[in-house]
Amino acid sequence: MVKITFPDGSVREYEQGVTGLQIAESISPALARNVVSCGVNGETVELDRPINEDASVELYKFEDEQGKHTFWHTSAHLLAEALQELYPGIQFGFGPAVESGFFYDVMPAEGQVISENDFAKIEAKMMELAKKNEPVVRKEIAKADALAEFKADGQQYKCEHIEQDLEDGTITTYTQGNFTDLCRGPHLLNTGLIKAVKITSVAGAFWRGDAKREQMTRIYGISFPKKKMLDEYLVVLEEAKKRDHRKIGKEMELFMFSERVGKGLPIWLPKGTQLRLRLQELLRSLLKPYNYQEVICPGIGGKSLYVTSGHYAHYGKDAFQPIQTPEEDEEYMLKPMNCPHHCEVYARKPRSYKDLPLRIAEFGTVFRYEKSGELHGLTRVRTFTQDDAHIFVRSDQVKSEFENVIDVILKVFKIFGFENYEAQISLHDPKDTEKYIGSEEIWAESENAIREACKEKGLETREEVGEAAFYGPKLDFMVKDAIGRRWQLGTIQVDYNLPERFKLEYTAEDNSKKTPVMIHRAPFGSLERFTAVLIEHTAGHFPLWLTPDQVAILPISEKFNDYAQKVRQYFDKQGVRALVDDRNEKIGRKIRDNELKRVPYMVIVGEKESAEGLVSMRKQGGGEQATMSMEEFAQRINAEVAEQLKAAEE
Repeated sequence: MVKITFPDGSVREYEQGVTGLQIAESISPALARNVVSCGVNGETVELDRPINEDASVELYKFEDEQGKHTFWHTSAHLLAEALQELYPGIQFGFGPAVESGFFYDVMPAEGQVISENDFAKIEAKMMELAKKNEPVVRKEIAKADALAEFKADGQQYKCEHIEQDLEDGTITTYTQGNFTDLCRGPHLLNTGLIKAVKITSVAGAFWRGDAKREQMTRIYGISFPKKKMLDEYLVVLEEAKKRDHRKIGKEMELFMFSERVGKGLPIWLPKGTQLRLRLQELLRSLLKPYNYQEVICPGIGGKSLYVTSGHYAHYGKDAFQPIQTPEEDEEYMLKPMNCPHHCEVYARKPRSYKDLPLRIAEFGTVFRYEKSGELHGLTRVRTFTQDDAHIFVRSDQVKSEFENVIDVILKVFKIFGFENYEAQISLHDPKDTEKYIGSEEIWAESENAIREACKEKGLETREEVGEAAFYGPKLDFMVKDAIGRRWQLGTIQVDYNLPERFKLEYTAEDNSKKTPVMIHRAPFGSLERFTAVLIEHTAGHFPLWLTPDQVAILPISEKFNDYAQKVRQYFDKQGVRALVDDRNEKIGRKIRDNELKRVPYMVIVGEKESAEGLVSMRKQGGGEQATMSMEEFAQRINAEVAEQLKAAEE
């Protein structure tokens, strides 16, 4: 017999060799129908994998993240199986599950092209195969045999993967119907659970992400266990298109990109710059009670700085390459992280235990060389500004300081209406010794410090192994926006390693020298990504205190332009941000255009308004309309802003 411990702490005994499916059947037939995979001691496996010793077990349905990953992993194989039938001679690269579905990188045979016109037939073939209810069979095979098998099928990319990436010994394959793939799993027991599929896009992708290698065709898709779920997803997808921050950012004139400036290098336009500066002002006000000291560091640093920090070894591939100067052996790098600079700020003079916590903050611009195919508006760029801070503390201060940062992040979420969020403790993977620096003892101490702080704050968390930064574990906040999409925003990290690498120290109360602990934190994450998420969350309808233009003044004809300017000047003195739309256009066109720019209020001025010192107010979206004096309207705007800011402070 084996003892199975469930997430709620309950324990049941089963026969040795029991499977996840059998456990689900013992609980309820409904659960057995809906479960797609299971977790055994933290590892996600198929439902038919035997459990031969005492274990902690979780049963995953499609609604669970692990369940979706399993479902979409099998769907990627189903896509490949369909492509194999539709396109003879096609070559296969990699085909993983991703956050919202799956993709497969393929190389069609010469003369074949896969485009949007082919989506319908690919979907139809996938559903035809799914209805066959093909079992997905896991098989352990020797590396040499796997290589021979894929060579016989003419799969050159699979052979390269086997030869270069897989260790000698036994590897696993999964087979469904006539399709076999190299894979670690896990997978569904059969393809019949897949009831609805949608091919969402097609793009180019370099083999192994290497721009020097051949370009493959990447086909994206998503699938569901019910047709209704796909229908609901398509509605959300359509809404997401309307909320696309790239489209809205262009309409509102917030930011731009220029091919001549360079890919992934955003330019903040005047209105976007105003918005960005207000975000910075808000954060400064939230941090005021905590005595942060703000600094400004250069955008480059000597290569040796990043060698010392470990960033060069661990982020070198994702950084812009070193800059050679005319001076011999002198190399600089565009700054990939702010923390090494802040370590130098700490080290500039002796520190005492009385100086800690020392909170060093910066709106620091950093540079990362993201692959061109991964760039996406403001969410994935090659330069971005972090609302960064590094807090140097004694060991006994870690928990309380960590809790203070949690308070700031949750306040930011409240201000912007991110009410649906979850916290993830990102841990290191002890099996991956090359990815991380520091001893196991230090990692255990820092991970436990995060757990204790979250427990103290009553914050529900989940843990993800392998998601930590190379120097320390993290608490990452995932928010859901207005249409249910997940975004990673705020982050807090505990770091025992960088202070040691930079030989930072302070004089303790007993006059001994000790090493401080470093807490990294960024409530927004980056101003670029946060702005993108905020645009899509609000569909561009920002809070009145934040929006670049609060009021658009629309003269009915050009003879009222002077009065419109007089109104704007008055509003300006009252602290109301207004613009005058004095184009030679009909008033209906002006209203439509300013609606598109998401200006919260419009005031229309004509003969009556000009004669009596009035404005005719119209709220965004064709809502409330009223006529009032300039003074009354300005008071209304300022009162609404004050109310919003007061709510933010509570």
